[in-house]
Amino acid sequence: MTTTAQVVVVGAGIAGISAAYDLAVRRGVEGVVIVDPRPPLTLTSDKSTECYRNHWPNRPMVSLMNRSIDLLEEVSEESGNAIGLNRRGYLFVTADPDRLQQLEAGAEVSSGHGAGPVRHHREPGTFGTSPDGLDIFHGPDALLDAFPFLTDEVLGALYVQRAGWLSAHQLGMWMLDRIRESGGSLIADEVTGIEIEHDQIRAVRLQSVETIGCGIVVNAAGPLSPRVASMVGLDLPISSELHLKVAFGDHLGVIPRDAPLFIWSDRQTIPWDEEEAKALRDAGRRELTGEMPVFCHGRPEGGAGSPYVLALWEYHDDRREPEWPIPEDPLYTEVVLRGLTTMVPGMARYLDRLPRSTVDGGYYTKTPENRPLIGPAGPRGFHLMAGMSGFGVMVSAGAADLLGAHVTGGSLPEYADAFLLDRYQNPGYLTAISETDTGQL
Repeated sequence: MTTTAQVVVVGAGIAGISAAYDLAVRRGVEGVVIVDPRPPLTLTSDKSTECYRNHWPNRPMVSLMNRSIDLLEEVSEESGNAIGLNRRGYLFVTADPDRLQQLEAGAEVSSGHGAGPVRHHREPGTFGTSPDGLDIFHGPDALLDAFPFLTDEVLGALYVQRAGWLSAHQLGMWMLDRIRESGGSLIADEVTGIEIEHDQIRAVRLQSVETIGCGIVVNAAGPLSPRVASMVGLDLPISSELHLKVAFGDHLGVIPRDAPLFIWSDRQTIPWDEEEAKALRDAGRRELTGEMPVFCHGRPEGGAGSPYVLALWEYHDDRREPEWPIPEDPLYTEVVLRGLTTMVPGMARYLDRLPRSTVDGGYYTKTPENRPLIGPAGPRGFHLMAGMSGFGVMVSAGAADLLGAHVTGGSLPEYADAFLLDRYQNPGYLTAISETDTGQL
């Protein structure tokens, strides 16, 4: 059986739905079909902390994120904030003077690329919210005045103003409703092949034996995007990294409900007692007894009456071929809570009796320099919206806007070339990213 469409979007995560929304709703493209065997937003999109920020170490990412946040704010206004968008900020905290200097230097770089002005705070009562920019806290006085739940060992912090979080599920479902109202559709099926004739996309084959004739395919398959790209002979320079997340009830009220996303920016060592450390070594978990990575972080989840906190700490460094169900770590909740106590000492009250928690996770599908792949690649009509790492929720609107311009022949922004796959054909670019630009803060 054969049907036809103008555009087939492979993947019903936040990337695919955003792409279809931009094409069908914002640009009026008819015949947009999303194909995914799973329910929408259930593979990776609903496993994130759903945060956003415009603080990035290079101009293309700052520009793309500013555009994406603009579009998210438009959706928030149009939907009556059905997506739960807030501006609660990111707070990078440190007890290391060298690290504070690095945070300040990074803020200056990001500011120079368009993230807003840098402000400095040394005295209590000087900090407040602003439309954009970055705030540096020097010394504990101003920082603890603004965020008293932090440890008194802090030396400073960086606060990102144009940052916060939203509900990825609500965003995705709101867009999906608009897509259907505009004539688009969602098919619960799996793409098994892509037909090409004279270097032009002609059709996609589905597991149900149905074929959809089309001239444009958008690969928005998240961790499965390399598999889809291989159907047209492309080898994507991306890898998948396992990330877990824990949600727990903060019934003791340690974390203020109006807290920002709080992030410990220093390496640390978990203070296991001698018996615990030996048991970990005997169990093959020696990596938990030495120096641990940076960026243990968390945030409140839900409204003022919610007791929940989300927390993450990527200490596995586990790159692998994606598999489901994802591998479990039975120690994850305890390790993350112990890590959080360094920044938020009140969390230690949970260590004798761990709170009830839920652990889930997914994959960050990353390029070498942590920039997504957006735009045409391979045969005519094939487009990428892939490699969106752990920032898929925040970048999806801007990435879809850029993709839509490519697909419809619209005006492209100055940063468009920075996200094309063919950037890796430039030897100078490869040298630059290997030496300086990892894309990471």
